[in-house]
Amino acid sequence: MNELLGQVFTGLIIDENETMYLVQKNGVTFRLAKTEEAPHEIGESIEGFGYVNQKKEAIFTTEIPKVRIGHYAFGEVTDVRRDLGAFVNIGLPDKDMVVSLDEMPSMKELWPKKGDRLMISLRVDEKDRMWGVLADETIFHSMSRMGNSEMQNENKKGTIYRLKVAGSYLITEDFYLGFVHPSERYQEPRLGEVVEARVIGVRPDGVLNMSLKPRSYEMINDDAAMVLTMLQRNATHTLPFWDKSAPEEIKETFGISKGQFKRAIGHLLKEKLIEQSEGEIRLKS
Repeated sequence: MNELLGQVFTGLIIDENETMYLVQKNGVTFRLAKTEEAPHEIGESIEGFGYVNQKKEAIFTTEIPKVRIGHYAFGEVTDVRRDLGAFVNIGLPDKDMVVSLDEMPSMKELWPKKGDRLMISLRVDEKDRMWGVLADETIFHSMSRMGNSEMQNENKKGTIYRLKVAGSYLITEDFYLGFVHPSERYQEPRLGEVVEARVIGVRPDGVLNMSLKPRSYEMINDDAAMVLTMLQRNATHTLPFWDKSAPEEIKETFGISKGQFKRAIGHLLKEKLIEQSEGEIRLKS
């Protein structure tokens, strides 16, 4: 039976009862639920996918999953067991595939969590047990696209697929590879975690350099954001205020105290978003 599991093959319907057909291939009999599709007849040849379910029954399904032996696709993590590995849903009603703990990161806090995504194929061991196999670097490169400089500063959603001391690798939803240096994240993402990242550069090999940190203006407080917005909307990108402006003028224009105003422009100066000279502030070009 080993050579049929995790594969697509054509079997012969040899019998049926009220709930299932019996499909045979190479002397091995599989069960096909009658709930799947239109009725079949005994003696009919039918194509499908063979596997062993949780009850250790040989099952045949015509709803062929994308994840198979030699075929890689993303599946959602449904559970994690520290003594076994990560369970991944590949679309079968009564069987999740386990990616062995041997393929998990050495630090357990970087293991996938429920709802994360892993790109896997399948393998079958000598005891007819089916396992998920993580895609390696070659697989991700073969399906990826070359990044270009026009993508600078774009936001993209991606899935972390490789963890290294040098940084984290991800593949975006539109199949670009990305690299996140440790300096561009606050904490290391998990294997399989879906993240929002920003393009900050493109390597010669087309891999995107990406950041998990927010843009500077996304990190500022409401007062600073208000001042920044007023500068951006002004035709000259300047305002006739600075840290020595009169409190009454600041209150009338911005609706905040002088102390709040000074903290706001101090923050913008620190983030290098503005410049200040005597009597005015301006957007930094």
